[in-house]
Amino acid sequence: MIDGAPAAFLSGPIPMNVSRSLTDWLIRLEGRHPQQIELGLERVQRVADALACEPHFPLITVGGTNGKGSTCAYLEAILRAAGYRTGLYTSPHLLRYNERVRIAGREVGDAALVEAFEAVEAARGDVSLTYFEFGTLAAMMQFVSAGVDVVVMEVGLGGRLDAVNLWDADVAIVTGVDLDHQEYLGDTREAIGYEKAGIFRAGRPAVCADPDPPARLIAQAHAVGADLLRFGADFVAETHDGHWDWHGRNHAWTALPLPGMRGAYQVRNAAGALAALAALAPRLPVGEAAIRTGLASACAAGRFQQIGQRPDIIVDVAHNPEAARALASVLAESPVRGRTLAVVGMLADKDVAGVIEALRSGVAAWWTCTPPSPRARDAATLADSVRDLVPGAVVQAAGSPAEALEAARSAAGEDDRIVAFGSFYTVAAVLDHAAPQS
Repeated sequence: MIDGAPAAFLSGPIPMNVSRSLTDWLIRLEGRHPQQIELGLERVQRVADALACEPHFPLITVGGTNGKGSTCAYLEAILRAAGYRTGLYTSPHLLRYNERVRIAGREVGDAALVEAFEAVEAARGDVSLTYFEFGTLAAMMQFVSAGVDVVVMEVGLGGRLDAVNLWDADVAIVTGVDLDHQEYLGDTREAIGYEKAGIFRAGRPAVCADPDPPARLIAQAHAVGADLLRFGADFVAETHDGHWDWHGRNHAWTALPLPGMRGAYQVRNAAGALAALAALAPRLPVGEAAIRTGLASACAAGRFQQIGQRPDIIVDVAHNPEAARALASVLAESPVRGRTLAVVGMLADKDVAGVIEALRSGVAAWWTCTPPSPRARDAATLADSVRDLVPGAVVQAAGSPAEALEAARSAAGEDDRIVAFGSFYTVAAVLDHAAPQS
């Protein structure tokens, strides 16, 4: 499981006369790690050309700092409810690589993924590919061979130079822009907004669900000649008691059910998805009944997901300040009788101060852990940071995510809740440990 955009390169050829399982392939793909992620489309384009793998279906590309997974989930659920055979590509995964590639709502099986990996390997020659690039090509091969009606693809890192941007999206969505992956995308919202806007295309709808988009994102959309659809200007979402309304240029849906995923910010994610579907309506009409069903049924693993009770145990993949603020808002919207206890594990390159600051006022005690990643921040170092940021707080360094969860469980009462967050790796480890017990 790779957090963000993977940096593992496949360099040496894999003998084609050797039968390999999906696990074998993933070990091989993860086996070589250069010191930096290599962004760019030239290498992956060469392999895509050799594969002759071109989509002949509408393609929706979803980029942004946060909210991508939820937006993809709304799109898939609504389109499936409308009767379309969907393809969905997301990253990273939590427990199984297969989570990344779904057809008609079902994860693609090991054998099909292995077949696609073998085809990519045969086509790449001496071209080196990142783990993410390799998997992206394999996913597109699956969608083309399956004859799907529409595909939704989540951008891995940035947008302009991400492998998903290899193909021209019929509709591109940027969910929002905030600071993350600054070492690759730039250290300002303006610089990051420019990178995110790289998925926009001339003459095609470009949805921006950020209520305050960077000027460079807007400028880039105009520069390429995209049809920019801005939240709050070209489409709006108005929430009322227990429902909400969506209004766009040529469509309006009223008295919609609130999204099934919790948090007021999910309305904005859903609004961006509806803007994309409205733009595609001439090719893929979607009725109001499908919208209602999809909004209510959509779910994305690790997004304020409750996995236990007495005490409540919640996991959330919040790993940057914007996501932490969103998590804090959901916690505030959903008070409990007891205390909120945090299990947190983060990667070394993440903004610890911004994440902890967003959550400090609502957390009674902290257990830090070391996520299972070579990029992890050590639990003891993270604990020292939390103590500095929250003077007087109860903070314990607990080792692994499983150990931290058990320590928090031992301290929790039935009316308390435990929230595990900070990295996809942390959430994955907690899910793997807690699922049989929940």
